[in-house]
This record gives sequence, C-alpha cells and structure tokens, in this order.
Amino acid sequence: MITLRKSQARGHANHGWLDSYHSFSFAEYYDSAHMQYSVLRVINEDKVAPGTGFGMHGHRDMEIITYMLGGEIKHQDSMGNGAVIKAGDVQRMSAGTGVRHSEVNASDNTEAHLLQIWLLPSQQGLPPSYEDKTIPYEQKLNQWRLIASPTARSQSLMIQQDVELWATILDAHHSITYDIQSTRCGYLQVARGQVKLNGQLLSAGDAAMIDAESHLQLQALEESELLLFDLPSEHQSTAFTA
Repeated sequence: MITLRKSQARGHANHGWLDSYHSFSFAEYYDSAHMQYSVLRVINEDKVAPGTGFGMHGHRDMEIITYMLGGEIKHQDSMGNGAVIKAGDVQRMSAGTGVRHSEVNASDNTEAHLLQIWLLPSQQGLPPSYEDKTIPYEQKLNQWRLIASPTARSQSLMIQQDVELWATILDAHHSITYDIQSTRCGYLQVARGQVKLNGQLLSAGDAAMIDAESHLQLQALEESELLLFDLPSEHQSTAFTA
C-alpha cells in the first residue's frame, strides 16, 4: 500500500528568517495522524535566509541528519566540531546523552535550502558523535547511493538505528527500481522534480508512505532528486517513542 503525503498538507511556519515545512508534528505544528512513521520522527524542509540560522541549542537521544539541497550552513557543536556543509553534502549528528550545536547560514546573499531529518535511535544514552560527507553528484546520478546505514557500509554515514537512507538524482524520463523486504517499510521524499511511483504522481515536497509493497518502480518526468528511507516495519522497530 502506498499512501501519499502531499506537500501542501504539511505543517508550515514562516518566521521571516526561516521558512519551514514539517512532514510530521514539530514545534507548534501538531497532527495526531502524522507524529512519526516507523522510527522516522522529523523531516523538515527548511529555507534559511542569509546571515541567520539556529543559535546554540541542545538535543538528546536523536539521530539528526542534514541533507543539503542548496546554499551552505556553518555547523559548530559542543563536541568541538566545526564545518561548512554545502549542496551535495550530508551531515549526521548522534545526540545521545546530549549535545549542543548551532547551524547558521553564513552567506551574505544566498539562501540555504536543506532537509533536516530526525530518526529515533535504537537505544537511549549513547555517546554523542558527528560526521559529514560530500556525496558526489555522479554517485547519485540515475542510481541509488547509500547515504546512511547502521554499519556505515559503502562509505555511508553511520546511524544508530536499523535504517538505510538512499538518495538518487534522476534525469528526465529515467526509471529506477527498489525492492523492499516483507519485514520492512519505506518512506519516499521528493526533494525536487516530479516522478511517478508505481503509477502515482509525486511532485517536489510530496512524500509516500510505503507498506506491504515489495517492488517500487520510479520514473522521473523531469530531473528529480529523491530520498528513500528503508525502515523497520512498525511492529519490528526497536526504538523508544518520542
């Protein structure tokens, strides 16, 4: 079964410096029907104005992934890490027992565009950690590129949960497939472009919750960038509830 989550149905908050769309309940946006999906707790599509950003603040017991779509963000945290991540980069922070960080658009004139993703970890109280990677465009072009996994295989980021995050950039009219095991479910996020998923149309910002569907067929109607989460089924997941 494929259940669509249309872009315009997401929560929306425009703070001037931050324009944010929430796929799941977040901050002042609450929807009891969209609290999380499996262990996927947050997908926020954020556009951050130049010279602004998120000041130093704290998290605990959450796997936080930032997937950059445009512009750049300067990261600093209480573990001593500092980095500037740009379009094509991905960042992973395991909050664990506690971490403080800031994410600021240091550009004077360019908006930063990103997806902020939170996953519930497999257990609480893990040591905090950080890493980031550049994923070359060519590695995602018309093929799946593993972005994050619990074993860090295939040069992916390591996350503390039984989840694989894949990404692809499809040329117009290109097709790609993905098979999901019977004990798993999926969540597809269209970052940009327009695709058909098993015949159903999805545009930028749309998502699909995928359950009891073993084979996915995706066709791009224009150049498109997609994220696919391969998740434990609800009854199989190992995580506390946020």
